[in-house]
Amino acid sequence: MVQIIERVQAHYEAREVPFGKTYEWHPAYVALECDCGQQLILTATDTITTCSRCGAELATFVHDINKEREGHLPDKLTHPWFYDAKERTHQHQQDEAAYPEGSPWRYNDITGADEA
Repeated sequence: MVQIIERVQAHYEAREVPFGKTYEWHPAYVALECDCGQQLILTATDTITTCSRCGAELATFVHDINKEREGHLPDKLTHPWFYDAKERTHQHQQDEAAYPEGSPWRYNDITGADEA
């Protein structure tokens, strides 16, 4: 008998960096524990199909991860940068409405052309 300890869906992890944001991919995995006490972490690319100690069948778990990997992930998980850009645009519009021109709290785009 095998017990699932943790199941993590594939996802990108966003990290703020100066002048932007980076996205790091983390593949799906399942952390398992056999009745024999062996603990394993399986990913979609693992070739392990049985527990090395007791011989318990693990192929079903790898198959489930592979099935998830075949395009069944929501778009927000596979392309988070699209949604982040929409949120930043919305926030920028709210900031422009809240802070008048010349306000120290208003975002000033330094990459744009000067309107002098």
